[in-house]
Amino acid sequence: MKQALADAIADRGYTSLTPVQEAVGAPEHAGADMLVSAQTGSGKTLGFGIAIAPTLLGEAEAFEPAEAPLALVIAPTRELALQVKRELSWLYAKAGAVVASCVGGMDMRDERRALARGAHIVVATPGRLRDHILRGSMEMGGIRAIVLDEADEMLDLGFREELEFILGEAPEDRQTLLFSATVPPAIEHMAKSYQRDAVRIETKAEASQHADIEYLAMAVAEADLEHCVINVLRYYEAPNAIVFANTRATVGRITTRLANRGFKVVSLSGELSQQERTNALQAMRDGRARVCVATDVAARGIDLPNLDLVVHAELPGSHETLLHRSGRTGRAGRKGVSVLVVTPRSKKKALRVLGMAQLTAKWAEPPSAEAVQARDAERMLVDPVWEEAQREEEAEGIARLVERFSPEQLAAAFLRNYASQHSAPEELSGGDLKPRPREEFGASVWFSVSQGRNQGAEPRRLLPMLCKGGGLTRDDIGAIRVGPDASYVQVREGAVRRLLDHLGDSMTIEGSTRLAQVDGLPDELNRPARGPKPGPKPDRKAKFDKPGKPKREPRPERPRSEEKAKAPQPEPQAATETASEPKPARKPRHGSPAATYRSGASDPSAPMGNPRRKGPPPPPGKPGSKKNRARAADAAQGGEARPSRSGGKPGGKPAGKFGGKPGGGPKGKFSGKPGGKPGTGFKGKPGGKPGGKPAGPKRGKS
Repeated sequence: MKQALADAIADRGYTSLTPVQEAVGAPEHAGADMLVSAQTGSGKTLGFGIAIAPTLLGEAEAFEPAEAPLALVIAPTRELALQVKRELSWLYAKAGAVVASCVGGMDMRDERRALARGAHIVVATPGRLRDHILRGSMEMGGIRAIVLDEADEMLDLGFREELEFILGEAPEDRQTLLFSATVPPAIEHMAKSYQRDAVRIETKAEASQHADIEYLAMAVAEADLEHCVINVLRYYEAPNAIVFANTRATVGRITTRLANRGFKVVSLSGELSQQERTNALQAMRDGRARVCVATDVAARGIDLPNLDLVVHAELPGSHETLLHRSGRTGRAGRKGVSVLVVTPRSKKKALRVLGMAQLTAKWAEPPSAEAVQARDAERMLVDPVWEEAQREEEAEGIARLVERFSPEQLAAAFLRNYASQHSAPEELSGGDLKPRPREEFGASVWFSVSQGRNQGAEPRRLLPMLCKGGGLTRDDIGAIRVGPDASYVQVREGAVRRLLDHLGDSMTIEGSTRLAQVDGLPDELNRPARGPKPGPKPDRKAKFDKPGKPKREPRPERPRSEEKAKAPQPEPQAATETASEPKPARKPRHGSPAATYRSGASDPSAPMGNPRRKGPPPPPGKPGSKKNRARAADAAQGGEARPSRSGGKPGGKPAGKFGGKPGGGPKGKFSGKPGGKPGTGFKGKPGGKPGGKPAGPKRGKS
């Protein structure tokens, strides 16, 4: 290891390196490509900082003045990139390195100016780095080392195309390091494509993964989810805690709820600007906030000091996300707690995610209000303030308090002041949500009530009346049977004496309602417990059968397709000579003569004309449209021809309509005068005298 880096690590207070840092910093791996997988919080950032130092510095102990970048570190999220920049800045400070960042959400002009001034190491997110390369502000010719931090997460976020573009623009003789918590097949494929004889380093054991984290699963009712989160935060009182949710809406709701309860809370989600996200994390680091409510955008790479508690208010969708969420605690040898809040709807999901992550969670009761208060009392007694010596400026105030108040008053005031500084815990309905069979009521006594159905008595009215007027609880009352004029109540035998004492000699409640002890229920109200009725199941359809009416025979099954084909087909009947009688003529419409195309005067077998049919006209002599057939029928009967609507006088042949109908020659639309030749134009002028000249080629509107 370079001496400048060793001095920086010693000044930081590190006495020894983690296994992953020792493995990647081994002398035999200097300058080699590496594929490293290590558990979250094992010091990977410091590890790859040590690993690329021989490649960047060579034999020198310090950097020359900054020009084109020598190393690229690519991270999936803005927060992780900025955190890596801070770590590398102090690590390479004594070596004179200039570290720049290129992340989304920041001013791109400031980043271009920083790159123009020169930088030895650039930490970037994939999308912003590609933009700088395309704009020409990022020089890739001098790159000696590239580090892909959390490579599996970048592929999950859809940065494959950007990563392939960046690696393709970098020199081929570079050193490439891939750091990932897990190594799926996609990461192995990328390693084979962009690395040369990569050294595989694995420093984690699946069986002992996250050994410094205690996993707790707490079953709560759906309505107690946020109450459980509040009690968990109050029970542990961790210096820093993260509450994870799946959506921005849930993050906003939980943040508002915690702020209203007095928690120092910040939120972290994708809808915030980069400046707002940076300010939120800084508030957690300097102690202005103690709780961070976040989506999975904060699940990778964020390293907060004294983060001892992670609460999953909503379960993640995959076991990898669970590991990365929980990995925010239990880092660098510290112990941490990861709490999964499990509702009835998410219980199967919790078991599946824990099983896929190969984790064993302890199922624990959620902290009750009494447990939180007891924990507060323990913390109060062991508070270091009791061991601190009295200061001179406090002597006068202490003497005045001791002189004026008794020890009991001082202690009470201290307890109240201590309680006012903490949010009050929530009452929970209980964590065991499994349905249990109702226990036996036990020995009991029946009482009659002088109100029944006719007086408007109902169990929902009788129950509070008996509890209030008889000194009973809901558990003291069993079954309630309502009859026409009286009701009957089952009272636990141990509560009978208390009931009689409350009723007194009058045995009345609410004025005129009288109670009396009886031996049991009347027969008409003594219905048996629910269950299957003895005997055969009655035929429900039989009640619809009328007496004396024969039952309908069951419908025979229809033959299948093969049976139908084999069945003998009936012979066709010979055609009879008698034709069916013609249908009566339709009623005339709009005052037209009583003649239709289906009357007995016309040929029923004549084809119907299609006014929009294109093609050659039908043979002459056969009627076309309905109107023309009606006119032909009138002419055959010796009647007067039906007048044409085109304006011509009767007496001639009917005008052709829509081309090719009787009365015209070649095809023409709205053409020709009645009785004359059809017009030659597309639209002949209607009207004219019979026998006149054909219409000219002038086009007219119909």
